[in-house]
Amino acid sequence: MATLILDNGAYEIKVGYTTDENPLIIPNCIYKAKHVRTRSFIGDLIKECKDLTSLYYMLPFQRGFLTNWDLEKQIWSYMFSKPDIKKVDYEDCNVIITEPYMNLVPIQDAMDEILFEEFQFNRISRVHPSDLSFAKYQAEKVDTSHLKLIPEKDCIIIDSGYSFTHIIPYVKGTRIDQAVCRINVGGKILTNHLKETISYRQMMMMSETYVVNQMKEDLCYVSLDFNDDLKHSRSNYPENKIVREYVLPDFSTRQRGVVRYPLSKKQLKEQSDHEQAVKMNNERFSIPELLFNPTDVGFTEMGIGEALVDVCNRFPSEIACNLYANILLTGATCKFPGFAKRLLREIEPDKPETVPFCGVFDVTE
Repeated sequence: MATLILDNGAYEIKVGYTTDENPLIIPNCIYKAKHVRTRSFIGDLIKECKDLTSLYYMLPFQRGFLTNWDLEKQIWSYMFSKPDIKKVDYEDCNVIITEPYMNLVPIQDAMDEILFEEFQFNRISRVHPSDLSFAKYQAEKVDTSHLKLIPEKDCIIIDSGYSFTHIIPYVKGTRIDQAVCRINVGGKILTNHLKETISYRQMMMMSETYVVNQMKEDLCYVSLDFNDDLKHSRSNYPENKIVREYVLPDFSTRQRGVVRYPLSKKQLKEQSDHEQAVKMNNERFSIPELLFNPTDVGFTEMGIGEALVDVCNRFPSEIACNLYANILLTGATCKFPGFAKRLLREIEPDKPETVPFCGVFDVTE
């Protein structure tokens, strides 16, 4: 009997069978385009839209929870009808689906009802994303000298996604729900803050969520020394090694923006009059800085490093040592360059002296 794995994230859906090498990835969203009023674009059908300016997002998830089932059913119906997924009769298929942490019972009941009654799946298993990351980490922790599996029963997972960042400890292979910590900062807040910053400093981008999100993915990084990078960003190019320009897509010759170094005066005269570029200087590192210092913009939240130390210190020293030695990163927001190194720097001064070693492992792929 086939088993389908459905990672139903607030931003993206990753779906595939256990026998598939790579999953199918589609946006968990329905788009409406400003210049195409006759249709909506479900998931990856957005690539059929010729002009991606001023897109309107219709999201099934709000604040990390699935609240609009009409939208989600449309997206699932489109997804389950794709040839790569509709290989088997769903009545003879099991599905493993992820759900938000601390999910509400009415949402769970609605999910079960739709998957059983409308899509006719045989069995359903609801799991948290960290459970799958933990299983993957266990499976890949192999002793190459003896080729034996080394089960790491104690670890702590940082799941930084679209709406929230969660820190989830596992002790002896069991998720400790009472110690789970949630930080109300995720990829959505970073994109919105970047939109506001660019709109205030350079040009109005408040309606360009799609383009600004790409800009964030292409240019932003986590600074290892925020004050030092801020000092360097105040100088002029070429002394300033941080500053870049992001050439906005025109959606006729380019569907995605292009990163370049700042142009000289001569190059500026030669460039096309139709080309628009956004200058990204300290924005490159100040936006992801919210993950570690959310109080910078008024959020009364702990940063990821502080929250990680707080969760680990709730356990006895022997278990805490194992947690510090097995820190797993998952979620798209953990993919910023420099994230793992900065995390180690954040926790190093605050971890107990009895902890000899900290290990950070990326399981986002």
